[in-house]
Amino acid sequence: MGYVSAFIVGGLICLIGQLLMDATKLAPAHVLIIFVTSGVILTAVGLYEPLVKIGGAGATIPLPGFGYSLAKGAFKGVKESGLLGAFIGGVEATAGGITAAIVFGYIMAVIFDPKTKP
Repeated sequence: MGYVSAFIVGGLICLIGQLLMDATKLAPAHVLIIFVTSGVILTAVGLYEPLVKIGGAGATIPLPGFGYSLAKGAFKGVKESGLLGAFIGGVEATAGGITAAIVFGYIMAVIFDPKTKP
C-alpha cells in the first residue's frame, strides 16, 4: 500500500506542477521556485509532515520535498546551534541531494553534447 500512496501523492504534486505550467505563463524555473518555497512554508506551518507520513517518497522526492528537507534541517540546526544553525542545518540536511545533482549533472554534460535552445 505504501507504493500506491507514494505514487498517488507524487503524481498529484507533478500534476499541480504541470497544471501551473500549462494554465499560466510560468516558466519551469518559476515552478521550481514555487515548489521549493511551498515545501518550506508548508513544513513551517506543520502541513507537509502529514503528507510525508501518507506519501513517503512520493512527498519527499519531488521539489517540495527538497523544501521540506531544508526546513527540517534548519529547525534542527536552530535547536542545536541557535540562529546560525538555521543556515547550517538546512545545508547539512540537503548536502547529499545537492552533491548528487552536481555530480550527475556534470556526468551528463560530459557524456552528452549540451546545446542551448534557440
